[in-house]
Amino acid sequence: MADTTFGPQGWTPERLGDLTGKTYLITGANAGAGFQAARTLLKKNASVVMLNRSADKSEAAVAALRQEFGARADVSFVRMDLASLASVRNAAARVLETVSRIDALICNAAIAQVPTQTLTEDGHESMLGTNHYGHFLLCGLLFERIAQTRGRIVVVSSLGYNMGIRTIQFDDMNWDGNYHQNRTYSQSKLAQMMFAYELQDRLAAAGRTEVKVYVCHPGSSHTSLITTSGNWITRLMFSLMAMTPMVQSAEKGSWPEVMCATQDGLEQRALYGPTGRAEFVGPVGKGTLHPHAYDKHVMERLWTLSETQVGFKWKL
Repeated sequence: MADTTFGPQGWTPERLGDLTGKTYLITGANAGAGFQAARTLLKKNASVVMLNRSADKSEAAVAALRQEFGARADVSFVRMDLASLASVRNAAARVLETVSRIDALICNAAIAQVPTQTLTEDGHESMLGTNHYGHFLLCGLLFERIAQTRGRIVVVSSLGYNMGIRTIQFDDMNWDGNYHQNRTYSQSKLAQMMFAYELQDRLAAAGRTEVKVYVCHPGSSHTSLITTSGNWITRLMFSLMAMTPMVQSAEKGSWPEVMCATQDGLEQRALYGPTGRAEFVGPVGKGTLHPHAYDKHVMERLWTLSETQVGFKWKL
């Protein structure tokens, strides 16, 4: 049953008020949903800091945004490669030096459907390392700055969290024995969700109500995610699917993350995204959240493992 909290059209950016004085950090914001989220926030006079791997693409994105919104548009970028824990640490240090407030950190960047097993420089399976471990460390390093602003952490996951083994494969985190581009990707997105829901629990237990944590997904959106990392069969299948009503624009795909970064009154233990056909497309609202995404024993074990793997202990 569709969520009608925001009416039959769901949440749209028309609900946004003026965001002057607010600052939003977005990972992976030089293309796709992240870029569209930046556009929407800048349109409402927010400041946007993009955390991107490619300096060239970031400079082009900043130039495009300033051409659209004027030279004084408050948009900048910090170079960060989520697949490198050293790069994440350097980027976080730069943010703490230059950004005085964080109203929301939107964990948007991801890689998907990597055809063959690849490891990060830190020795982690590339999708888990990029999508989960990199963001886990980034959120920890920036947490107190977010808390000072009474800000938010927005984790952008994927319906793919349902398409794998529905738990964490602790005995083989790098999938040495059974690597599969889809199931391993699914694991990385499930791990991101578990991080968010476990963080909610830890904040509640510590009485830290000043930071809210939300989870969303873009549905089936026409972004560069598959075309930049999937194999040729996956790219072909998605390009054919993109011609059907089962795929929406990157702009619409960005609405759930913008909503979670700005809208008051949202539930934290929820999954926000399209509520139409198969929850791939349609009005934005609260979707279906399956219990395996917040299996407490697994969440706690993943949290402890993640702290060890990234070399950072959260203090809440």
